[in-house]
Amino acid sequence: MHKPTPKKTSPQAPPISLAWLIWGLGALLYFIGFYQRVAPAVITSELSQAFQLTAAGLGNLSAFYFYSYVAMQIPTGLLADRFGPRILLTVGGAVAALGTLVFAMAETVWWANAGRLLIGGSVGVAFVGMLKLASHWMPARQFALTSGVALAVGVSGAVFAGVPLRIFVDAFGWRAVMWASAALTLLVALACWLVVRDDPSEKGYQSFSPDDHAPQAGAAPSHFLHGLREVLRYRNVLLIYALAGALTGIVLTFAGLWGVPFLVSQYQLSPTHAATLCSLMMVAWAVGCLVFGAVSDRFARRKLPLMIGLAAATVLWAMLILMPGHNLAVLTILLALCGFFCGCFIITFAFAKESVPLRLAGTVSGVTNMGVIQGPMFMQPLVGVMLDQSWTGTMLNGKRVFVFEAYANGFSLVLVWALCSLLLLAFTRETYCRQTR
Repeated sequence: MHKPTPKKTSPQAPPISLAWLIWGLGALLYFIGFYQRVAPAVITSELSQAFQLTAAGLGNLSAFYFYSYVAMQIPTGLLADRFGPRILLTVGGAVAALGTLVFAMAETVWWANAGRLLIGGSVGVAFVGMLKLASHWMPARQFALTSGVALAVGVSGAVFAGVPLRIFVDAFGWRAVMWASAALTLLVALACWLVVRDDPSEKGYQSFSPDDHAPQAGAAPSHFLHGLREVLRYRNVLLIYALAGALTGIVLTFAGLWGVPFLVSQYQLSPTHAATLCSLMMVAWAVGCLVFGAVSDRFARRKLPLMIGLAAATVLWAMLILMPGHNLAVLTILLALCGFFCGCFIITFAFAKESVPLRLAGTVSGVTNMGVIQGPMFMQPLVGVMLDQSWTGTMLNGKRVFVFEAYANGFSLVLVWALCSLLLLAFTRETYCRQTR
């Protein structure tokens, strides 16, 4: 007598703990990426002395991270759609470890730039990889919230690159700290290979992606280019690409490089106190991402909260850079509020994703992230150029000293971008949190 065939049941959704673990390993690489992104801000003196840098040279050294980061965003998005995030995160972590090692050993600015270039291009896979993992392992309604949590994790890396990094550098030297950073990054790469899977179906669970399958290798380059061309046909994508950099330009130009020397020279703060205020701005930025992401999801609106945040951030930035002599309390409030409202930029990822079909999620995330990172990529070195042009010849302890007007001239470039972004945002089409089909 033969046994009846058991009735097939549909796979269950993955356990939330497993989903967050897999997503979290990608987030660890993003944490490292943010740490590396901001680290030059608290070791400007050491880097300037080690490589004999002008303000423009220092801005360029920091920006080498962004040059390769931006260049990798479209390839990363295309490859994430085809090959999946597991391979990208693993290779990205390994190359980031190598780049950190090169930076730690650099004896000339050429090798330091090369190390920063390797780091930026490799950790550039982290955010797109996380977004791709979220689209497969998390419900769609959590996408904006997940993006906000991702930014919070990244900003935690930036906060670690503030006062804690300063303490470690004072104790062990910046090169030793970078050696340790390389070793930890390599461990994260290994963990990504062992644990991360592109889709829940690979572990027998139901996927949250409508395609319900893991990416497959072997796509022709023409397929990649077709996906990119298709994404760029959507008007919202181009507008979001152009406007998003203003918000990150404010935070990462200031807290990511020029804030510490500005606060030390103009407000006579110690480097540690200045790094603390820059870290506060980054923390407020992370909180803003969580709040704006949740509010945007709750009210099913993308355009309005983005408009409110961008307008408020623009006004606060203008007050910070055009009005000298704030007392410490007012200065602290301005930095915190400016960082908070800049957190509205996180909406741009969900806004852009909903503006194209879901099958193009990886590609559009790469394009959007490329636009986001253009802010600090352009502004960090340009502020340095403006500072050098406005330098009056004053030196202190072998370093150039700049007056308030010099910083105001440089920081005003970001203000102009923010004002233009408000105009561009007005021409976007609201998605009401509904996915384009």
